[in-house]
Formats: sequence, structure tokens, C-alpha cells
Amino acid sequence: MKVDDFDFDLPKDLIAQRPVSPRDASKLLRVDDGFSDYTFADLPDLLQEGDLLVFNNTRVIPARLKGKRGQAGVEITLHKHEGEGTWVAFAKGAKKLKLDDVIVFQDDFHAIVLGKEGGEVTLQFNRSGAALMAALEAHGGMPLPPYIKREGLADERDKSDYQTVFAEKEGAVAAPTAGLHFTPELLEKLLAKNIGFAYVTLHVGAGTFLPVKVDHVADHKMHAEFGVIGADTVKLVNETHDRGGRVVAVGTTSLRLLESAGREDGILEEFEGDTDIFITPGYKFKIVDMLTTNFHLPRSTLFMLVSAFAGFEKMHAAYGYAIENGYRFYSYGDGSLLSRKNIK
Repeated sequence: MKVDDFDFDLPKDLIAQRPVSPRDASKLLRVDDGFSDYTFADLPDLLQEGDLLVFNNTRVIPARLKGKRGQAGVEITLHKHEGEGTWVAFAKGAKKLKLDDVIVFQDDFHAIVLGKEGGEVTLQFNRSGAALMAALEAHGGMPLPPYIKREGLADERDKSDYQTVFAEKEGAVAAPTAGLHFTPELLEKLLAKNIGFAYVTLHVGAGTFLPVKVDHVADHKMHAEFGVIGADTVKLVNETHDRGGRVVAVGTTSLRLLESAGREDGILEEFEGDTDIFITPGYKFKIVDMLTTNFHLPRSTLFMLVSAFAGFEKMHAAYGYAIENGYRFYSYGDGSLLSRKNIK
């Protein structure tokens, strides 16, 4: 398939710059045989007793930094942890950076360029572990995607807005945005209906924002991201399927990790490591029965994923409906609830 097959026109005024409040007041488009309008607060009524929601409990770190190489300004966005104090980052002005250059963020906080390739650099910070996280909290900004416009780095409100209520495991440099719609009150209502919760960890990388620059889908290379699925979640997912319940992935990040660890016979296994799974139409899903996810960019790998999940023509029609009816797009926007093709 060609990347052009996943293109559509999106009015700029539908790109959400702030989330709605409360979070679960955001719109939710149910995509099934037709299209139905709800809000996320209605989710308990759209799921069944015995279903299992799988959340990504990664926590976004303030991964965007502004510093200087000599007198020249440098802006970097960390996107993949490579070891103690070592990160791969996207860098504005990367062409001007050289090996062994020192980027100074504050008097006592700097990084050395260990390697570079294209617009990416590998950086060794002068601190690691908790000390590095503390420095990022003090001097970094939330790594908002480029379509959310701010003066300088993200502001104070984004520090809470761009984090899910179940964020726990530090390491993501992009939010698992479907999870942003959930509030403590909504979680209580879901539990009251006997809908189960399980958690995976996928540290979402900034590569999720990169445009697809090739003409043919098969030529695109995905950035790898680190993920973990523990024994408790494996048990819950497999038991849910055994009793006829549905596994509902909250976001494409949860879905991609679950599918990375699924066997061909539909059994989920434990997982720890990198995944660069690229899901496009024709993919055979093994684990996930339903998906709740935001509305994604034209020509993006995530629009390809939802087209694979719910159907190419159906998702084009759903996005057309969403645009006509004023749904808000992208990270701070509204969401959808999708059934896997041929599954209700």
C-alpha cells in the first residue's frame, strides 16, 4: 500500500491545544456498524462485565531541554534510554554538533556528544539515575508534540495535563494519550461494573511523532521502544479470553506491546525488551479485541494501525464523520472506541 492511501484533510482548528476539563468529558466516537456519539464518562455503559482494560502505566519525563554549545543554542528531545546517563535524542541543529561537543544546560548540568546520525545524537550526561531525573525535572520541559504550540518549553499546566492518572514507571518521552481521558471517578465506575484493569509498560518514544517520509508503507522503519509485560497481566489477559471476555487496549501503545508478546494461538506471554512492531492492514491480531484511541495524524503509522484494526474503509469514514462533527484531534483531543474487524 502507498502512504498516500492514508492521507486526509484535517482543518487546523480541530487540532486540540488543551484538553477538556474534566478529562472524561472529552468526546468518544463509538465505531461499530455505524457511528455513535458519547463521552468518555459513558465508557462503562459501552463495555461489558468481565471485559479487561489494559493501560500503559509509563510516566512521561521532562525530556525536552534547551542548552548551549559555546554561544550557539541547542534544543534536544530525549527519545531512547541507552544505559546509565546515556540517551539518544533528536536535536535541532544536529548538523552543527560534533563528536565530543559539550552541551551545557545549567552550570552543573551538561552532556557530551558520543555519536550522531542524521538529526539524532547520542548524549552522555554528567549524571544518571535519580540525579538525572531530578535535573530533568528542574530544567526540562514536557516533550509536547510539534502540533501543540507553546512559547518556549511546555508550561506548568502541561506537567499535569500530559500525564495519565496511572502514570508510574518513568521513561516515556511522549504520553500514551488515550489514557489521558481517564479520571479517578471514571475508574471507580468501571470497577463497579466488574470491568478489570491490567497494566503494561511501554516507554513511548518521540519517534511516534515522526512523519512517514517514504512512498510505500512497507519501506517505513519504526523506532524501537522498550516495554514490559509482567506475569500478573499475562494471567489476567489469558483468563479473560478463557472465560469469553474481551481485552480492551487503552491506546495504540498498549495494543502494540500486547501484540508484540502474543503467540499465534492467541496466548499472551511475558515480555521485556524492545519492540518495533509495525501494524498495517493485513495484520492478524492475536490478543486485542477492542481499542480506545485518540484521532491520529494523516499519513501516520497510527492511522495505519487503526485502519488495520477496524477496517481501512471504515476508519476513513469514521475520520470523515469526526471532522464533520467537530471532534478534536491528536494528543489533547477526543477519542474513539473501536471493535476489531469481524468482532463485536
